[in-house]
Amino acid sequence: MKTRGFWRVLRRGAMGLAALLALGILVLVMDGYTAFGRRATGARRERMERSPQWKDGRFDNPQPLVNHYGEMLTSALQASPHTNPTEPLQVAPIDPARFRTPPPTGLRLTWLGHSTLLVELDGHRILTDPVWSERVSPYTWVGPTRWFAPPIALADLPPIDAVVISHDHYDHLDMGTVVALKDSKAVFIVPLGVGAHLESWGIPVERIVELDWWERTQVGGLEVVATPARHASGRQVLDKDATLWAGYALVGPKHRVFFSGDTGLFPAMADIGARLGPFDVTMIETGQYHRTWPDWHIGPEQAVLAHQMLRGKAMLPIHWALFGLAYHGWTEPAERVRAAAALASVPLLLPKPGQSLEPDAAQAESPWWPALSWETAEQHPILSTGMPVTATQPGSRP
Repeated sequence: MKTRGFWRVLRRGAMGLAALLALGILVLVMDGYTAFGRRATGARRERMERSPQWKDGRFDNPQPLVNHYGEMLTSALQASPHTNPTEPLQVAPIDPARFRTPPPTGLRLTWLGHSTLLVELDGHRILTDPVWSERVSPYTWVGPTRWFAPPIALADLPPIDAVVISHDHYDHLDMGTVVALKDSKAVFIVPLGVGAHLESWGIPVERIVELDWWERTQVGGLEVVATPARHASGRQVLDKDATLWAGYALVGPKHRVFFSGDTGLFPAMADIGARLGPFDVTMIETGQYHRTWPDWHIGPEQAVLAHQMLRGKAMLPIHWALFGLAYHGWTEPAERVRAAAALASVPLLLPKPGQSLEPDAAQAESPWWPALSWETAEQHPILSTGMPVTATQPGSRP
């Protein structure tokens, strides 16, 4: 009888734990449901399935993404002691009056942190991967927190002509920011499938333009071309690679710039440079890398190599200095890209968050970040797989 009673109590305990777990999952789903977005259906889904990038029910990279899961877990125990600033970064607020005067050179870039930039190009204003929320997460109570407040309020931005979004990960597609821009006149230019998220958040369908790789659209006198990238997508467990990812070439009458989004190194970067370059500026992701996910993020040295493949003139590193998403020190991407650019004789733009630069008139500046310990390329190489030749020294070409 005692044994029977013991198993009865054990079963009830297990059932109770299962019920609590189910309740917890239900709460998480309900809390994040709106931010998860929506799946593409109907004509949008049919168009996705006609894409050359669509394979076996999802989008696919020509070069697979390699992950070393075991080392990924153990490397977390060896993370830099400087993955986040010890104190919030002090960033000077932007006076909106700055944007009342057009840039004399016709091209002005204002980096707002991570992958968010205001690009003023030949009379057009483009916002890239805008993130104004406190966290990059479907929830307001958990997830990576920004290191500084936005240098300018969304309401204080000048009129925006186009918002380009590279993919639907939370640090690039921020629901709160998208909803706040709902009543603007901006056109949202996104990869295939991402329009379903935007439409579910109230963006009018006539202001959404979805592009496959190499497709283009016109915004006034500006041409926006979606370019290949090597990455992934997904906003919850069951939607991996259900939408496409991309970079963008922004081509104006006099200037052209490249925005990488998130990417590993891949051969078609040379095709982008040949077909759409040369670029006055390349804005290439440089941070949030690790050798255990070598194809998801390109790393500083390969970013310089990509800049050369793209036929860029000046390079502005992005995807760093706002969120802690990797194991490296927060200043390491800047230190390593400076060293790599110097070896390759690549002109580098490293503005403070909120600083505006006109590449034709930009002057070299001293580092604005503190001097902290960091790992070199030799200590921690980032080498994307599947390349004809991998290069540990910047300046060489695959």
